[in-house]
Amino acid sequence: MKLCMIGHDFRYELEKLIRLFLPFEKITFALSDDGVEDRCITAVTESPDGLTLSAALFFGGKSYRAAYTLPTERREDADERERLLALALFDCFCAASGYTPQWGILTGVRPAKLFSRLRAAEGESAAEKWFADALRVSGHKISLCRQTAEAESRITGLSRPDSYSLYISIPFCPTRCSYCSFVSHSVENAKGLVPRYVELLTDELARTAVLARNLGLHLETVYIGGGTPTALSAEQLAAVMTAVREHFDLSGLREYTVEAGRPDTVTLEKLEVIRCHGGTRVSINPQTMNDEVLRAIGRRHTARQTIEAFTLARACGFSNINTDLIAGLPGDSFASFCQTLEQVLILAPESVTVHTLAMKRASALSTNGLLPAAKMGEEAAKMVDYARETLGHSGFSPYYMYRQSKTVGNLENVGYAKPGREGYYNVFTMDETHTVLSCGAAAVTKLRQPGGNHIERIFNFKYPYEYISRYDELVARKDGITRFYEQYPAIH
Repeated sequence: MKLCMIGHDFRYELEKLIRLFLPFEKITFALSDDGVEDRCITAVTESPDGLTLSAALFFGGKSYRAAYTLPTERREDADERERLLALALFDCFCAASGYTPQWGILTGVRPAKLFSRLRAAEGESAAEKWFADALRVSGHKISLCRQTAEAESRITGLSRPDSYSLYISIPFCPTRCSYCSFVSHSVENAKGLVPRYVELLTDELARTAVLARNLGLHLETVYIGGGTPTALSAEQLAAVMTAVREHFDLSGLREYTVEAGRPDTVTLEKLEVIRCHGGTRVSINPQTMNDEVLRAIGRRHTARQTIEAFTLARACGFSNINTDLIAGLPGDSFASFCQTLEQVLILAPESVTVHTLAMKRASALSTNGLLPAAKMGEEAAKMVDYARETLGHSGFSPYYMYRQSKTVGNLENVGYAKPGREGYYNVFTMDETHTVLSCGAAAVTKLRQPGGNHIERIFNFKYPYEYISRYDELVARKDGITRFYEQYPAIH
């Protein structure tokens, strides 16, 4: 697909919009129309009343057109020019596919945060009207935004100006799922790296704790994620959690989560390690309870093993268990997804996170073409809508939400929880409420100005072998934490 841009340079947002409908098709760019191949022509032209923002889509031997006018008094408003061009292009693709994404032209990662900002500035009615009229967001998604924003606001209000969270990356899994684009390695293939990785990770944790202590920061939440942290042995997991307990002040901790994501890695010994070392919340993530779909996506566990993992966690004393599901998995159906959710609710988790499949280039899955993407989006939309309705009737409420690029149907990921069982770390990190100090391969430290909005990032090396071989460089990078707080002192 060629994107022709005439009289403007809004390439980034329009490319993202095209990818709502053509996730993996190669997109080329031009400043004029040569009249050949599938293409979309977007143009800003003069008109008697101001500016005309138009789009024309030529696809599959058919053409589709739409246009909007920007009044003369607003012609210098670049944001409005971009929005109206996006709307025109959106109208063309909706007409071509017969499919209208529920989030309209909104492509941002944090829709609830945008809604909160608009509500604070203009009031709730104005925020809802802008989402509906200007962005073409459906009423159902506006309602979800409103509910989620209210819950996020309650949780972010708990954070102090000197607060921070700690993230620990364990980038190893039993196998690599076909949809995965995270930096994770099969434990079988990377087992030679794991002992040295754990050794250096515990050292990085000790060094990070010294920095936090010297700066007088207050630890709110700890999150050990991955990958699959329980892919480590019980002894290795204990070494990591011992480093946290020995070096960090956990006296004011609100939550300590450990992902036990793959049920086939969950053992009583590992669960006891988590509990004895201060873990208060675990996440057991089947993604689906359909064994055929599990095999198709490369997960070796079964639905039965998910049930067994839940039973073990309860027996070990965990009263706060999350589970993750994915809508739109290959081979799954609406009926199968409904059965999965019903089986999960029988297990009575305290929270359920419903993700939508993100079709990343780095994963083993891909899709192409306008109509297949549209059909996948419609099916996934039915799944997430059913999940919201069913979980709501079961006493769960949405408390955090985020979106990823190339998600089926341009849909969302939502965390639902029983009252008082929300995952605080999820909200703090998604809202960028406070600093997150991160350790391990591919971890990103995100420094938030106390009492302000300025954010800086410090990136760890991406791959475990690189983390190990360049560890001294990584340690030097962490000096940036101290320099940041010298510039923006913590408010106590």
